Amino acid sequence: MKSPLKILFLCTGNSCRSQMAEGWARHLKSDTIEAWSAGIETHGLNPYAVQVMAEAGVDISGHASKNVKELMDIPFDYVITVCGHAHENCPVFLGKAKVIHVGFEDPPALAVLMEDEEGKLACYRRVRNEIRAFVETLPEAIQQEDTIAQ
Repeated sequence: MKSPLKILFLCTGNSCRSQMAEGWARHLKSDTIEAWSAGIETHGLNPYAVQVMAEAGVDISGHASKNVKELMDIPFDYVITVCGHAHENCPVFLGKAKVIHVGFEDPPALAVLMEDEEGKLACYRRVRNEIRAFVETLPEAIQQEDTIAQ
C-alpha cells in the first residue's frame, strides 16, 4: 500500500482557511493524505471556523495555530497555499515539495461586512463548503495538475 501524501495547507495566520482544509483532509482523505496546516504568522484558531466545521461534523477545536517555520523539517509532497498573501510569501521548501496555489476568500474579511451573527456565519459556511469541495478532489486534482505541468 502506498504511503499517504504529506500535504501542508498554508495561509497567512493559520486561523481559518488552512485549518478548515486540514480538518477536511483529515476527515475525508486520511487514507491518502497526511494533512498539516500552518501560517506565515500565527493568529490563533478562529472560533467561527471551529463552529462551522463542527456543524459539518468535523472537530478542529483541538487544532493550534502553527507557524510554518515549525514544520520546515517535514518532507512535504505538496504545499497548498490557500490565500494570496501566503502564496506571495511562501518560504522555499527543500526537497521535493511542490507549491500549488488554490485561493479561497477570507471569511473574517467577508464577515466584517455583515451586520448580524447569521450573516457572519454564512460567510464562513460558504468558504467551508468551497474548501470541502476542493479537498474532495484530492489528491487526484493536484497530481493531475502536476502531470500537466511536467
